[in-house]
Amino acid sequence: MQVNLRSPWQIGPVEIPTRVVLAPMAGVSVQAFRRQGRRFGAGLVCSEMVSCAGLEHRNERTLGYLRIASDEHPLAVQIFGSDPATMAEAARMVEAAGADLVDINFGCPVRKVTKTGAGAMCLDEPERAASIVSSVAQAVSVPVSVKMRRGLENGARTCLEVGPRLADAGAQTLTLHPRSAKQMYTGSADHSLTAELVELVDVPVIASGDVTSRARAQAVLATTGAAAVMVGRAAQGNPWAIREILGEGGEPTREEVVAELVLFMRETVRELGERRATSFLKKFYGWYLGRGRFPRVFKQELIELDTLEQVENTLLEAAPGAKFALARLEQEHPQLNEVELDLPISIYGGG
Repeated sequence: MQVNLRSPWQIGPVEIPTRVVLAPMAGVSVQAFRRQGRRFGAGLVCSEMVSCAGLEHRNERTLGYLRIASDEHPLAVQIFGSDPATMAEAARMVEAAGADLVDINFGCPVRKVTKTGAGAMCLDEPERAASIVSSVAQAVSVPVSVKMRRGLENGARTCLEVGPRLADAGAQTLTLHPRSAKQMYTGSADHSLTAELVELVDVPVIASGDVTSRARAQAVLATTGAAAVMVGRAAQGNPWAIREILGEGGEPTREEVVAELVLFMRETVRELGERRATSFLKKFYGWYLGRGRFPRVFKQELIELDTLEQVENTLLEAAPGAKFALARLEQEHPQLNEVELDLPISIYGGG
């Protein structure tokens, strides 16, 4: 039986309008990426993971992750750390910034995170993991979600032991990426574990991992009983993947690709500033222009240009009709140029 991917569902009191969730991805999920995901139909978007220590010390760049635009909602801001009290304080700041959910990262496999006892490492300490969730849930009035992996080692079933404890501690939804931390992103996601987790908990489960098409999304939902699917790498430079999963649209034209990329570039500059955006955006050129859309050498030409103005001009020369597509986008979505990037005063004051 096919699931209606456009049917709404609930995480606590928060209504999520579609069954597609845009994953939190480090170095990717900036505000421009999230807003684009919402425009293309993602029911819920997530920030990249935010260090609770960085928030505690009022680090300016970390605080920047708490900028939330009006057209992002519903939005989950993801935090990571290993100390329950510090995580609770970070969650209060996330709620004050306007997030609809606080998401806790128990899945990151990267060494610089796990060596601090955070991310996937929390799965090996169920008591501490439950304590973190409980502390966060008691600190905020918005729902708490948790994203986790199957465990640290290949073949681990740790998620099935820890998941119910996290739900009992106050998590109102669980996202499972059924790869081990050791696997990183190799091999395949074992969604038989997702199905087992669904049977064990009374909260909605989001299935993450290898959801790259509508057919795959439908298969994962049908075989696991999950409430929604999470889309990550498939949407990098390819928001049309979200639309395809929802059953709409086909392959974009070259003009549409360039228009979206130029808009994404402009939004990212407004968010990060010209200097940071220049280096940040380079990985996106290949993501947008790949998949046979443009010659491979074209991406390299863009990377070697000195300024983003040069990049934009080169893109518009390669697809002259893109400027009309871009103008149409800005006309259809006037709020794209009206987002306030200031943070609430309370974030700085801690009150």
